[in-house]
Amino acid sequence: MTVNAVASVSLDPMLVLVCPGKKTKLAQRWQTLSGFTINILREDQQALSTYFAGAWREAVPPPFRFVPSGKAMRLEGCLAAIDCESDQIIDAGDHLVVIGRVLDLHVGIAPHRPLLFFRGRYHQLDIAQAVPAPDLMRSDEEPPHVFYER
Repeated sequence: MTVNAVASVSLDPMLVLVCPGKKTKLAQRWQTLSGFTINILREDQQALSTYFAGAWREAVPPPFRFVPSGKAMRLEGCLAAIDCESDQIIDAGDHLVVIGRVLDLHVGIAPHRPLLFFRGRYHQLDIAQAVPAPDLMRSDEEPPHVFYER
């Protein structure tokens, strides 16, 4: 399935959240699941994204395979996968907010270029425009608050 949102919640304990629509088949089973895996797709996996979003229109699905990973299954060949155990499930309108405790991280094979979906379209990162992030862990004090202009 494809979810509406994935976000970091906490570093200690390490928690993430996903927001599946309530009408999805898997969302109707969340209460019975002990764990789940967030699979992050590579930029060359657009067909899989379309398939798992339910928008695939061809008779034969794109090739894929799941392999065991932690408490759930991981999509073989994905960019990265985050193994989680279910921590909380919150009812939120037409979606659920599922908070998962991170158990493990799987990093896939290179190149590590994510599939991006923004404003209804697929996009690619422009690595030529990359700027290093500030090192926020060099101080014993509270990390500086960094703001970027648009």
